[in-house]
Amino acid sequence: MYKAEELLKLVNEAIDGLAYDRKPASLYEPIQYVLSLGGKRVRPVLMLMGYNLFKDDPERIIMQAVGLETYHNFTLLHDDVMDNADMRRGHATVHKKWNANQAILSGDTMLLQAFERVEACEVKYLKDVFATFMQTTYEIGEGQQLDVEFETRDDVKEEEYIEMIRLKTSVLLACALKIGAILADASKEDQENLYGFGEQIGLAFQLQDDLLDVYGDPKVFGKNIGGDITSNKKTYMLINAVNRANDAQRQELMRWIDAKTFDRDEKVKAVTALYDEIGIRQLCEQKIEECYVRAQTFMDKVSVSEERKAILKAYTAAMMKRQS
Repeated sequence: MYKAEELLKLVNEAIDGLAYDRKPASLYEPIQYVLSLGGKRVRPVLMLMGYNLFKDDPERIIMQAVGLETYHNFTLLHDDVMDNADMRRGHATVHKKWNANQAILSGDTMLLQAFERVEACEVKYLKDVFATFMQTTYEIGEGQQLDVEFETRDDVKEEEYIEMIRLKTSVLLACALKIGAILADASKEDQENLYGFGEQIGLAFQLQDDLLDVYGDPKVFGKNIGGDITSNKKTYMLINAVNRANDAQRQELMRWIDAKTFDRDEKVKAVTALYDEIGIRQLCEQKIEECYVRAQTFMDKVSVSEERKAILKAYTAAMMKRQS
């Protein structure tokens, strides 16, 4: 069994070794730049861990893992264009370093590279791997569209938000584990239980992101906190704050939501204080724990020994304690 840090090293070495020999070089420079920015590489590591539950040579599927990371970074590149974001992982985003047209074109090429890498597997696995990856890419696009639509809605319900983050975020973690299991000849039952495990871990992961955006340490989180508050993003926290506030709290909250001009720090401080009064932090932490516990019920059904599950369980437990 490989440790998490050993799998991460395999992924980073494979990404560093990717060839960029097609022309024009200017199309591929932003792709190389994006993939060189690092990150936690959660998705490829999960794919390798899903495989390693059943087989001992995860390096055999390294290109599929790199393909999933390529796809993830493609979605971030296009997200940054849509959000007009300046920074990603402490560096200038592609559309800022180059321009929006370059970001879109290089992103499209990244998507092709992702499919090429994921599908570079033995023919006997291709149908199931391709079907899983295709379904995931459809769902992520659907989740992104819902996220965009929520920006102009004032009636987003908690269950709608949970479905949006399931589509936009958690299905890719689930996909990673399932493809790893497919490539390791795991049973259909084990594939689906790992998918369910990843889906619930993904929900907890995104809810934790919402929480850290309000209560994280900016020095550790890697960006200024309060971005969701200043943009009135329909997060689990804002939705529940509006629904659970008393009349006075709701009036104050809506005043900040409706404000066209405001001092950023003042708004973040005021809305965070309202979250504290209403008990939103505790509510979000409880929801994260519910998702994490539900994930374990899926993991318990995976038909390998507890010893083989230990590394994956420890890795995902550490994800739940992250500060960035």
